Amino acid sequence: MIRHVLFIQYKEQASEADIATSLANFEAIKSKIAGIESVEWGLNNSPEGRNKDYTHCVFMTFADEASRDAYIPHPEHEELKAQLGPILEDIIVFDYAI
Repeated sequence: MIRHVLFIQYKEQASEADIATSLANFEAIKSKIAGIESVEWGLNNSPEGRNKDYTHCVFMTFADEASRDAYIPHPEHEELKAQLGPILEDIIVFDYAI
């Protein structure tokens, strides 16, 4: 299995509706691309103040590396990125095998 972790920093001018749409798109992609085992997201609530302005995390689990590798160029992923792009300030992507 592969964990695919995204730390997201939205632009200040991103509306709550646009952010909600992007997170819903992440949730919906599981039913559109084979090999995605789970998708969850959360809003940072750490009291430590060390999130460096990254406010959201998306946590995806893929069945294997091949599934993750097929996801990256997939048209549904490209559509998700197109919606996210205009409201995205920065993103960190971190993958690891379990």
